[in-house]
Amino acid sequence: MSDFLLDPDVIFLNHGSFGACPKQVFGEYQKWQRELERQPVRFLQRELPGLLSDARRQVAEYLGANPTELVFVPNPTFAANTIARCLPLGPGDEVLVSDQEYGACRFAFQFAGKEKGFRVVEQAIPLPVESNEAIVEAFWQGVTENTKLIFLSHITSTTALTLPVKQICQRAREAGILTMIDGAHAPGQIAVDLHDIGADFYTATCHKWMCAPKGSGIFYVREDKQSMIEPLVVGWGWGPEKTFHRENEFLEHHEWLGTYDPSAYLAVPAAIAWQNEFVTDAVRQRSRDLARSAVELAAQIDGIERVHPDSFSFQMGLIDVTAKQVEADVLKSWLYEAYQIEVPVIRWQNRTFIRVSAHAYTTQQHIEVLIQALQAIDSSHGPKRS
Repeated sequence: MSDFLLDPDVIFLNHGSFGACPKQVFGEYQKWQRELERQPVRFLQRELPGLLSDARRQVAEYLGANPTELVFVPNPTFAANTIARCLPLGPGDEVLVSDQEYGACRFAFQFAGKEKGFRVVEQAIPLPVESNEAIVEAFWQGVTENTKLIFLSHITSTTALTLPVKQICQRAREAGILTMIDGAHAPGQIAVDLHDIGADFYTATCHKWMCAPKGSGIFYVREDKQSMIEPLVVGWGWGPEKTFHRENEFLEHHEWLGTYDPSAYLAVPAAIAWQNEFVTDAVRQRSRDLARSAVELAAQIDGIERVHPDSFSFQMGLIDVTAKQVEADVLKSWLYEAYQIEVPVIRWQNRTFIRVSAHAYTTQQHIEVLIQALQAIDSSHGPKRS
């Protein structure tokens, strides 16, 4: 915990929502902010193009892509809006998503669909899952001759389920269907090789499991698909007087959105360096063991069940507390107020889940306090039932 800025009085089991930035990386972030304010014109007009280029190069190497295939964005919601607005989708077309997609990104497609006339089709992936092959077959039941785009999470936010995106992207390519993968929870939690996955478009946060500052994400577009992607925000890069990347229209259109603070983007290489030095395989395995321990111990409590086999989750674990009949917001507030546990309680498909995240700062004692709290739900001091 000492490497992070987290409040030591809070049991933070919610790395998945917004991440946590190590002090070392946050210091780099503040360094760039000071550089910006020291001489804004020099920094933004003369130095920033080269700095962003170097940062993109390091991120591309980390994620198995070419530097000219990705740009920084504030978050995956921004990238989802870009795709939903610019792809040539119209009446009769369908965008296929699973029933476990992140709400904000799903809303981006639903909003654009109302304007452009295409449909967003949700296909159920039943829980519990049995195998990757079963997931692919269940999801593919939603594909029709009208399916033009598949939008799918790499690791779902709602259910902490790792999906076989490589297999789905390969099958989609064979069928002539475009694919966009929401990898918000993937980089930093699992190894990501974008060329190996084979998606046409991929977006991810850097501020979650990569532990970069808030407001840093990436938007990857295969080189042969870049001509399809128009900028969500039109700025100087779109005009006849080019600014940064005269040789690459994709970067030119998407990298300069007007005056903004790029410090979070420029600190991402520091986050990668921190990951490489401190988040070893042993640290990741320990974090996975803690998350899985939380699930196993919780499942021994009457009325609480596990959802996924261990092979489908990594540093996040899902606990089903539906049978406890406690409203999600009531349970979340009670866990924080009574035990200082910060953890998401999610309502999905008439079921109530606790999603536990574990990282380098998580301890076995943190898990034990969570289990004590879950054991106390049925007591007179527990949360009020719905």
